Amino acid sequence: MTAIRQDIDLVLVTGMSGAGRSTALAVLEDIGFEAVDNLPLSFLPRLAQSLRDDPGAKPVAIGVDIRSRDFGVGPLLDEIETLKTDTDLKVTTLFLDCSDDDLLRRFTETRRKHPLADDRPVADGIRLERRAIAPLSERADILMDTSGMTIWDFKQRLTSLVGSGGPVVGTAITVMSFSYRKGLPREADMVLDVRFLTNPHYDPDLRDKTGLDAQVGAAIAADPDSTGFLEDMQALLNRTLPRQAAEGKSYFTIAFGCTGGKHRSVYMAERLADWLEQSGRRVYRYHRDMPKPTS
Repeated sequence: MTAIRQDIDLVLVTGMSGAGRSTALAVLEDIGFEAVDNLPLSFLPRLAQSLRDDPGAKPVAIGVDIRSRDFGVGPLLDEIETLKTDTDLKVTTLFLDCSDDDLLRRFTETRRKHPLADDRPVADGIRLERRAIAPLSERADILMDTSGMTIWDFKQRLTSLVGSGGPVVGTAITVMSFSYRKGLPREADMVLDVRFLTNPHYDPDLRDKTGLDAQVGAAIAADPDSTGFLEDMQALLNRTLPRQAAEGKSYFTIAFGCTGGKHRSVYMAERLADWLEQSGRRVYRYHRDMPKPTS
């Protein structure tokens, strides 16, 4: 798959240390980007000019984090703002986040020191970094929470967002499901609680199945509020998504939550994603907490 310059010229990949920046750059390189890690901020204007001068060049993905030379949150935000005002360039900021527990586990397993905790516990470095770079996550175009993600999940999600293989039309939408027991998804723009629907968990014949199974879907669809809720959601999105696009929001994440993240949230996310695709929108489906196949 080849990334097309009409899609994105430049992706700035940043976020928490250990959240997957190197993996993201490798994925972007695989789909046609030229990847550069830890580019000094002072080189960004020169690189952007080279993209303007050569419209036929590959799009570029740049890894920038607290280890980069002359890194600073304020200067980086200023540089991003300058690049985004350039109508000749399409610039996207990707912020990779992860739960503190997962970050701590990753640093422990790899026996790496945290960049901000050379002589302190890793947990201190994680806390300091999260506080320091919070403004970047608030201004990012794409926020990806990599907690619990497999490499396959990571590649699929990132490719769906920035490697479409053709020009992006409208807002790229992620529809996901999750379990409230495992916490709210950080990347969600809209969270919908579907715990009010009949729970298939209490049916012994359905308990071990998921919202992708026809029997579970039929049970949830039989709830008299299921169809009405979806219709209300469709009406809401018909009103709000065009306004999101008009405001320049290129990415939008809708998250359905239920108790276990296995039945109701999965089914409702799939039905909404079907409708969005039928409406001609680009949709990525992600079931964060649904059990993975054993084979």
